[in-house]
Amino acid sequence: MNRPAGTTGYGPAAARLAEQYEAVDFADVHRELRPHYPAPPAAVLDVGAGTGRDAAALARLGHRVTAAEPTPELRAIGERLHAGAGIRWVPDALPELPLLRAETARYDLVLLTAVWMHLAPEERPAAMDALAALLAPGGRLSLTLRHGPVPADRRMYDAGAEEAVDLAAARGLRLRHRAERADLHGRTDVHWSLLLLERAG
Repeated sequence: MNRPAGTTGYGPAAARLAEQYEAVDFADVHRELRPHYPAPPAAVLDVGAGTGRDAAALARLGHRVTAAEPTPELRAIGERLHAGAGIRWVPDALPELPLLRAETARYDLVLLTAVWMHLAPEERPAAMDALAALLAPGGRLSLTLRHGPVPADRRMYDAGAEEAVDLAAARGLRLRHRAERADLHGRTDVHWSLLLLERAG
């Protein structure tokens, strides 16, 4: 597949980024939203899964996990690091997620962790269409939105929480929980919004 524009800079930096990603614990990243995640065994999709840190943690909890990661370098590292986790890896990408949408599977939980800001504003309606279509009735969408300066080698855009909530609401997803927090890597100029959205059952 062609490299999506939003993955700019991730391939060459994959080894360094893998160390950074794996140094942070799943429980810390998802602390505010995890109480709202479905109990295992649930069908879980991690979009922009990176090295599979979260996918592996969810698989260990007993979930059936699919990890979508378009950057081949990150996907290869994830497949190696978490080879025994039982994760199904898919080389799919937002905004359309064509490979996943061609399947019949629907998910009880879809995660987008530090992904939404890579989508240009004009790409986000189609992305939310795809995500909503992949949710099972009663399924939940976990979004973490980055706020702060853009690294020189990356493609990022402002990712307002209200915009995401409005896009989700227009597709039948209601806001179940929202939280704000500081950056786990200690960057004082970066902070995060965390959203848990739910499709009607």
